[in-house]
Amino acid sequence: MGFLLLAAENTTNVTAKNPIIPQGKEIFWGAISFVIVLALLWKFAFPAIKKALEDREQRIRNDLERAEEARREAEASLEEYRHQLAEARAEAGRIIEEARQAADQVRKDLIARAEADAAEVRARSREDIRLATERAMSELQERLADLSIELAEKVVERNLDRDTQMALIESYINQVSSAS
Repeated sequence: MGFLLLAAENTTNVTAKNPIIPQGKEIFWGAISFVIVLALLWKFAFPAIKKALEDREQRIRNDLERAEEARREAEASLEEYRHQLAEARAEAGRIIEEARQAADQVRKDLIARAEADAAEVRARSREDIRLATERAMSELQERLADLSIELAEKVVERNLDRDTQMALIESYINQVSSAS
């Protein structure tokens, strides 16, 4: 313990170092280091950083130009699409109108054909009626002739030859027909 006391008596008044304020030689070496680092950064890092920033700026500018071009192309495509859509709508309207006109024409053709067929059926019916009337008249004339011959035979009580009978009957029928 004696040693400690002795050491305590020999101590001189020492001031403690301030941790905030550096010593002069630290400031000197720090300044030199700062200048060296600044020179190295100025020589190597700043041009690389500047080039990277310029490249990035150019890339962004190119991206913006491509985006603008893409926007213009999209607008042009949209306008072309709208134009094509309008043309398609007009074409669809034209096709619908043509189909409607074709349907009207088909309807008119069918009506005309049906009327023509009906007229043909009426004409055939008239012809059939005329032929049936002629047949009936012919059959009636034959029956009338047969009855006239029978009547004449009974009246005359004799049999005339066929040619003479037919001449008499036709003469009688012609007289009856012209009298009506």
